[in-house]
Amino acid sequence: MQATSDIRASFKAERCCVLIPTYNNEATLRGVIESVRQFTDDIIVVNDGSTDTTAAILESLDGLQIVSYAPNRGKGIALRTGFEYAYSKGFRYAITIDSDGQHYAADLPQFIEKLPEERKSIIIGARNMDQASVPGKSSFGNKFSNFWFWLETGFKVPDTQSGYRLYPLEPLSKIKFFTSKFEFEIEVMVRAAWSGVNICSVPVKVFYPPANERVTHFRPFKDFTRITLLNTVFVILGALYFIPLRLIRNLKKKSFKQLIIDHILDGEESNGQKSAAIALGVFIGIIPIIGFQIVTCLAVSHMLKLNKILVVFAAHISIPPMIPLLIFLSFKTGGWLLGTSAIPFSHELTWHSVKHNLYQYVLGSVCFATMAAVLFGLLSYILLSVFRTGRLKEV
Repeated sequence: MQATSDIRASFKAERCCVLIPTYNNEATLRGVIESVRQFTDDIIVVNDGSTDTTAAILESLDGLQIVSYAPNRGKGIALRTGFEYAYSKGFRYAITIDSDGQHYAADLPQFIEKLPEERKSIIIGARNMDQASVPGKSSFGNKFSNFWFWLETGFKVPDTQSGYRLYPLEPLSKIKFFTSKFEFEIEVMVRAAWSGVNICSVPVKVFYPPANERVTHFRPFKDFTRITLLNTVFVILGALYFIPLRLIRNLKKKSFKQLIIDHILDGEESNGQKSAAIALGVFIGIIPIIGFQIVTCLAVSHMLKLNKILVVFAAHISIPPMIPLLIFLSFKTGGWLLGTSAIPFSHELTWHSVKHNLYQYVLGSVCFATMAAVLFGLLSYILLSVFRTGRLKEV
């Protein structure tokens, strides 16, 4: 752990501030600010329409950057306002910390020390949710939220509900957010992940006071309903568009040669698993589900625990130049199975002709896809047995 003076210098060098959204936390606010001041003087407090003595407390403390408005608009608006203000003041990063005393400012160095290797990441302060003071419903809710986030983005993180986070402000400035309450902390992570921002974590401590002393503005029914609806929309959008898009971006970042080395010759999967992934990709690429191949590849490869990159790569057998040939061979296979040698193409394309010959095409494409998958699977297994064994001996 770096010395406090080094941490303060790092905050300045990285142009990082601490952002504290607050609403009616008069009992803990001063202590949180004073503890943060041990590590940096760049503190922005967003007073989200507090009706207690918050304004007086902030006025009594020197050196703060304060943003205030009324009435109360919700934590999401407070964070969005704070991000915009911090970015306008030249800060590149903002660490958010709650004003209820739940987070320890002593964990701020964790974020600063992680930052040099994760400059384009949201760094989450992952709490130990198994400690005795954590309410059971909070632990369960966190696991549930982690599952939703993984489903929406493909990222596995240990604590998606922690409000203790470091945000890179520049990529956030390009996203137009639409939520305003507690669900914003879900929206900002999901949409940042979709836009190419990485998500990682550092361990932090957490303090949960006894139930009778705990102050929370979370409204169980209203806020949980809003969060559930948001997650439902994100799951649909993620499955249909953003997860496949992220996978394609990752593929484009690597050369073809490097892709072959990383996902075919190297890796922990056996030759059988790799050839099965290739066979599955070929099968999905040929069957008549045009427009849904990548989504199907991701879902099925996940269920079967096969290499997603290999499955998607093999599914590209249906690239545009190959589509006419695949359709032709599917019709030929269907005609062979049905005992007809005719290829049902004519100069006039009518709904009747399409309906009449659809069965031949679907049947033929599934059977042709199965045969092609078996063939590619066997060939890839043989080639992997030869070339991968040689590579392993070299290593």
